[in-house]
Amino acid sequence: MADNPLLVLFLPLALAVVMAGLGLHLTLADFRRVLAMPRAVAVALVVQVVVLPPVAFGLALGFGLPGELALGLVLLAASPGGVTANLFSHLARGDVALNISLTAINSLLALLTLPAWTALALSSFLGTEASVPPPTGKVVEVALLVVGPVALGMALRAWRPALAAAAEKPVRHLSSLLLGVLIIMAFASEWEMVRAYAPVVGAACVLFNLASLLSGYFAAHAARLAEPQAIAIAFEIGIHNGTLAIFIAIEVLGRAQASIAPAVYALSMYLTGALFAAWLVHRRKERRP
Repeated sequence: MADNPLLVLFLPLALAVVMAGLGLHLTLADFRRVLAMPRAVAVALVVQVVVLPPVAFGLALGFGLPGELALGLVLLAASPGGVTANLFSHLARGDVALNISLTAINSLLALLTLPAWTALALSSFLGTEASVPPPTGKVVEVALLVVGPVALGMALRAWRPALAAAAEKPVRHLSSLLLGVLIIMAFASEWEMVRAYAPVVGAACVLFNLASLLSGYFAAHAARLAEPQAIAIAFEIGIHNGTLAIFIAIEVLGRAQASIAPAVYALSMYLTGALFAAWLVHRRKERRP
């Protein structure tokens, strides 16, 4: 998927539009409020860094995945949340300011944790030891894709609040439309890859995605966080940066097969994420008096 020129062009543009739309209903006060919620940040980081990589190890062993496919699943688990997590959280009425803050924190933390988990996976599944450099360039790329458009949206809200308020609903609908287009484009362009590898690694990827979403959501509620924070955490640690995992597998490790699990996941997460968001919206409607 990372080599598909149509997606390579459309995905960043679509996400930039979406992130600018998110900025339309954010203020600096939202981010100051996040700083006052250390428990929410701590829950997300513990599940992301401590819980999910061992889950990926367990799924790889349980499904008997070949070494490089297992390595790819761990790479995925160790990767921070992707930009798409912010979109899903927005559509499900999550705390988007918390999402954006967590994306930044997780991306920086991944400079330390991703090389450590990758080295352990190399040793465990392939019997090799390698020094894995931190993915600094990709972290900067994610930061630019998130921070730049969001800052533009926030600036418009600050300077033209009436215009920002009027644009919020149409932009939300546009975000839903863009997500649908992304799902169709991704599956149509990579159908042969899905057919070839989904039977081997597909179930492990889907189960890992569901485990990530549900563990984030219910861990947040167990910590007595509010529903918007639980939604934000669920998507932040449930929608991993598959592109980063693919980059590490191919460009850093030189193991193309290790990119298969992240590629399959990067496709399946659109469907599981959309279904999870729909479940959350339905759940909220049922709770209304």
